[in-house]
Amino acid sequence: MLGCGVSAAADLAVLRNGNSIRHERKEILGTLTRLYLGATKDGYVEIPTDQIDHYEKDTTPPPKMAPVNIQRSAVVTPQQQEALTQEGLNQVVSGAGARNQIDPDFIRSVIKAESGFHQNAVSRKGALGLMQLMPGTAAEMGITNPFDPRSNVEGGTKYLRDLLVRYNFDVNKALAAYNAGPKRVDQYHGIPPYYETQAYIARIIRDFNRQKIAKNPALAKKAGAGKPKATQKSAASGAAANAQTQASKVRATQAHGSPVAASIPIGPETASR
Repeated sequence: MLGCGVSAAADLAVLRNGNSIRHERKEILGTLTRLYLGATKDGYVEIPTDQIDHYEKDTTPPPKMAPVNIQRSAVVTPQQQEALTQEGLNQVVSGAGARNQIDPDFIRSVIKAESGFHQNAVSRKGALGLMQLMPGTAAEMGITNPFDPRSNVEGGTKYLRDLLVRYNFDVNKALAAYNAGPKRVDQYHGIPPYYETQAYIARIIRDFNRQKIAKNPALAKKAGAGKPKATQKSAASGAAANAQTQASKVRATQAHGSPVAASIPIGPETASR
């Protein structure tokens, strides 16, 4: 019978590659171990049993996960995924950007903030892959294996596009929703008062600006044009400033309003400009 059984699992399943997945309980199904990420039976991922090194308790508070209706499980096989070269990833990002009308540089900045370009990344809350998709979000985007970099970037970009549309291409709100969830953005009618979320937005905007200024140095002057002399230096050097320092000194709705940052999304209203 292959020893199928259900047991009360520890909070963290530590994989042999060093990543870990938080879960409520586990079910051993022969060569696969099913990790349930919440109280429902639908939210789970399946891991090859021999890729789990050990289990341990997680002392952090459990994340609040909304029930999701996952039709198919995500089969997590990180060590079996083909590693993309930088050129390959750039092609994947460019393709996803073209299909979803989002600047590829913006997608790269999100990936850098989310996973640091590690395609097998797993967060303590269970977010997976390059764009750190929660299993429920991955399922909604039609992704069955979030560690496949092509599927992950395509699904993450589509989700980002959906958020941009939802918030009328307000980049700050869309990024806040990607980080903290749409419910929090709707609850606070804008960017939530979370330091982590505000620093996250600043970090992505800054990295995007850095990429654009590197390609076109004249944009640095444009970012500072029309501002008082006292603020021109910070506007021109915003791409290299420390994200945490800026987020703590200015409101998130004011910290990212440079002309460079304002050009991030390429949506129906702005694509022809």
